[in-house]
Amino acid sequence: MRRLIFLILNLFAFLFLSTPLSAGNIETAEEILAASDAVRNPDRPYSLNTLLIEYRDGREQGRMALTVYSKEMKQSGEYRSLIRFVEPARDKDKLMLINGNILWFYDPSSKRSVRISPQQRLMGQASNGDVVTVNFHNDYAAKLEGEETITDTEKKARACYRLNLQAVDTSITYHRIEYWVDKENFHPVKGKFYSESDRLLKIVYYRGYREQLGKMRPTEVIIIDGVDRKLVTKMLFSDYSYRVIPEEWFQEEYLLHFKGE
Repeated sequence: MRRLIFLILNLFAFLFLSTPLSAGNIETAEEILAASDAVRNPDRPYSLNTLLIEYRDGREQGRMALTVYSKEMKQSGEYRSLIRFVEPARDKDKLMLINGNILWFYDPSSKRSVRISPQQRLMGQASNGDVVTVNFHNDYAAKLEGEETITDTEKKARACYRLNLQAVDTSITYHRIEYWVDKENFHPVKGKFYSESDRLLKIVYYRGYREQLGKMRPTEVIIIDGVDRKLVTKMLFSDYSYRVIPEEWFQEEYLLHFKGE
């Protein structure tokens, strides 16, 4: 009888431990985060258009249009991004380059580039680091805090994994992120982004999922100020396209010569 009980307990343990968290065999916080990154980021060099709209108390305060070119470094998994400013007219053809965690800003009127911070605000609640392509699983150590059902911006209940992400380097845009990922499809739903002093900087919602480059991806991000909820910035993504991106585009010295397409 004792041997039979032992065998039953071992069988139960095997079945429990080998049961995947989903049909995709996602089992760890790192795997959940990597699957969520794959939802946000295409797996080949690509471009997209980004429109930022700033609101105060529901009223539009301004907008900015960008074209983003991104390419993953296969060895490290980090992305390099070149951002070209399209609108407003005063900013047209300015450039921002991120290579690893180093950001450069280039102004064609002065013909010089300067180092900038990813934490610096670009427009409204959106920082420089918010408009570049990032793989969170490279920049953060992930811990699975549990499962939680939350309400998205469309008042729909979403069963999610709740992750706690801790930055692995001080140069990373946010020190800590609370991150909710849909259990069914690994779509990012919500994030709370914190400073090094653990002050809530912003609350982010991912929505407007549409098929882009072969996968359902968020085409809209809502960024809400962590203190004043009347301050909101909307980021809209469109015109995803795979493309060949020359290596020289990601060199700081080349910004002076960049002519676009």
